Amino acid sequence: MFWVITPFLAFTAFLLLLLVSLSVPIIHSIYLFRFTAYASSSLFSASATGAVRFGVWGYCISAIDLSVAGLSHDTPGQCSKAKLGYTFDDNVQAALNTSGIDVKSINRALTAVLVLHPIACGFSFLTLLASLFTVRSRRGAGYSRGASFLTLGVGLFTALLATVVFLVDVIFVAIAKHQIKDDTDGLIAGTWGNAVWMVLGATVALWGVLVGACVGLVRGRRKARTGRY
Repeated sequence: MFWVITPFLAFTAFLLLLLVSLSVPIIHSIYLFRFTAYASSSLFSASATGAVRFGVWGYCISAIDLSVAGLSHDTPGQCSKAKLGYTFDDNVQAALNTSGIDVKSINRALTAVLVLHPIACGFSFLTLLASLFTVRSRRGAGYSRGASFLTLGVGLFTALLATVVFLVDVIFVAIAKHQIKDDTDGLIAGTWGNAVWMVLGATVALWGVLVGACVGLVRGRRKARTGRY
């Protein structure tokens, strides 16, 4: 059974990390965290809502809904250019109605660390290739000890890297949420994005790949001993 599960887990991890690496502003539905602001005024019964989603390569501003005296007006959303490292700039502050606030937790130097996501994705692809060689093409079942050693080596490094990426995401989002809450006196709410949990799923899958590789080594050793006798 593990000869099927190991490549499947490796493919799952690669797919999840690939989607996260293509998160906002490339894939709008996948993001690390989101800031949502709601402002209202008793004058003319005015209210406005706005949200910004942050991903690996930038951010996307959702359409702003402005309502005055029962009349609503929607402002179309926009996304930043995909680039390594981004800041909490004037466009984001205008969307959240937080002009003049310096959010130090979101700066170009810190967000540049997010490049670890595509790096982990690349190594997960190598792990997938190595795991495919664990299947013996002649019989359609069984294990190759050499391929299992390769999968174990590459998979261990990839699993450790994915674990670091997940921890970076958790710490980064937690700091950003806490910082924006303090800077805006709780007027802006921060929520976790689905990309964080996708990285967690990929990390668990990669550790599962290591278990499968270890099982392959054990079974390969047993078959080698049986062949001697």
